[in-house]
Amino acid sequence: MAIGLILAFLLLSLLVSGVNEAFVRLLGIRSKFLWAYLRDTLDGGPEEGKSWIPSKIADIFAKLPFSKDDPRPVHSPDPAPSVVEPMRVDPVAVPAAEEPATDGSIANTAEGLAAGEATGEPAAESAAGKPAEGFAPIDMTARLYERLQEIDHPKGARTSIANIPPERFSGAVMELASAEENGIEGLLAKLEAINSPLAGHLRGVWEGAQRDMGKFRKGVENWFDGEMQRLSMLYGRYVKLVVFALGVVLTLVFSMDALEYGKTLLRDNAYRTGVTAIAGGGGDGYAALRDKCAGSEVGVAEPYGCVTESLSSPALVKIFDHALVSVTMPPEDSDEPSFHWNGGAWWDRLITPGHWPGYLLTMVALLFGASFWWDVLRRLTGVRGQRS
Repeated sequence: MAIGLILAFLLLSLLVSGVNEAFVRLLGIRSKFLWAYLRDTLDGGPEEGKSWIPSKIADIFAKLPFSKDDPRPVHSPDPAPSVVEPMRVDPVAVPAAEEPATDGSIANTAEGLAAGEATGEPAAESAAGKPAEGFAPIDMTARLYERLQEIDHPKGARTSIANIPPERFSGAVMELASAEENGIEGLLAKLEAINSPLAGHLRGVWEGAQRDMGKFRKGVENWFDGEMQRLSMLYGRYVKLVVFALGVVLTLVFSMDALEYGKTLLRDNAYRTGVTAIAGGGGDGYAALRDKCAGSEVGVAEPYGCVTESLSSPALVKIFDHALVSVTMPPEDSDEPSFHWNGGAWWDRLITPGHWPGYLLTMVALLFGASFWWDVLRRLTGVRGQRS
């Protein structure tokens, strides 16, 4: 019974994981989740007070997977530009530095950034938070993607990058800073001018590194690595909600009552024990054999056929017999399996309160995942995994 129940939970868990992974890959959920975080961190939410990352249960199933506002940048097959252009911002919106920067860099001043205005290229926002006349908002996420597009590969119109190594992220930040006249100080001043949330994070790392370039880059790596760990935990919580929803749907579709299935396994074992007793010369199991064969299709007149049919169809292979569409494996003289529509019987089982505790037990068991049940099955059967 234990092996049968564990195997049932393992098969259902594998099905849940497979369906979930198929949707994740088809809809690019991991990539969308990463770039939603980057949008929030680099440019802020799509609207004031809102976030790209879903915060409600309904958003998890609708906003991120199916929203028209895809947070991912458009995929580009070209390599990263060889020359990084500086950010063109309104010099009035850029605060002047209070003291000269260290490491030989020049203090950031509004006059030093006035060259950006002369180019006439659109860029940042004014100090009031609105784009100044002649300047358009800067897409910092797109600027970051320019430095990362070499690790991208074509998979639709949007980027498929779902993982950014911390070293690559810090390298991209350093490349963006190198394009500014005043280095890190210039980049921070312009990020503050466009109200980028990244400005506060980098400012803290810069001051904590005592304005040392080497320590700053290492600090950016550590900060981004910590953010990715936090993001992974958040993604894991969202995945659990999706897995639970899929578990509920599959449990009801297959009408998998764990308690009833356990009883079926016990009865099947008792019947087989009776057949073994008869084969050994005892008559204790004849009653069980007679009751079993009397209700079978082959009838009492053919006990050998009844025994053969019963032993070739143990309860273990009847896990999903009560599904909406059941599958019967063919005998040796048949070519194809047979499918049966069980709509009426399935609905009767679904609305019967006696099956609800078994359904609930199955749903809870699926939350542990396929890896958990595989490990339990290996421990129970004594099968050991290979070690390198």
